Amino acid sequence: MAKRLKRRRVVETLLADRGDLLVIGGLGAPAWDITAAGDHPNNFPMWGAMGGAAVLGLGLALAQPKRNVLVVTGDGEMLMGIGSLATIGISKAPNLSIVVLDNEAYGETGQQDTATKHGVSLSGIARACAMKDCRDINTMVEVQALRDRIHQGGGSLFAQIKIDPEKIPLVLPPRDSTFIKNRMRVSILGQSALHD
Repeated sequence: MAKRLKRRRVVETLLADRGDLLVIGGLGAPAWDITAAGDHPNNFPMWGAMGGAAVLGLGLALAQPKRNVLVVTGDGEMLMGIGSLATIGISKAPNLSIVVLDNEAYGETGQQDTATKHGVSLSGIARACAMKDCRDINTMVEVQALRDRIHQGGGSLFAQIKIDPEKIPLVLPPRDSTFIKNRMRVSILGQSALHD
């Protein structure tokens, strides 16, 4: 097996000098990864709703068309929400990027194989769903180029990054969902968002 990238290094690179980038962290390890890179008011780590990260990112991208939105999720969650790629593809949201950290396993439930271990290409599915820019990422040089593209915007983007299935310490985001929601609303809309 080819050497896999380290998930935390990948996410730290993607979020370096993030500016006003809005970030959705998919259920489980991707939420821990965005938090490990630095808890931020523009982070929305998901504590539930497996399969919902990509469509939540789409809703945010459509509601905030002047802001770039990044969804960082896992292969298991993306497989569960695979139908969302058709909706995302036809929406043509120019400010939405989806990055799948693919360790080929359901990491939260015991490392069972996902379909990506057996040849399913999530980037291929995204391409078939009319997403503009679909990439398979295997090197840190490609990750850096991906980071630059995410921050520049310029059309919908989907990237599948093969990562090491390593077990690493959790870095948990805040658990209070009301706090997380309100923190992001204030960051985007200002204090008046709490009074609407």
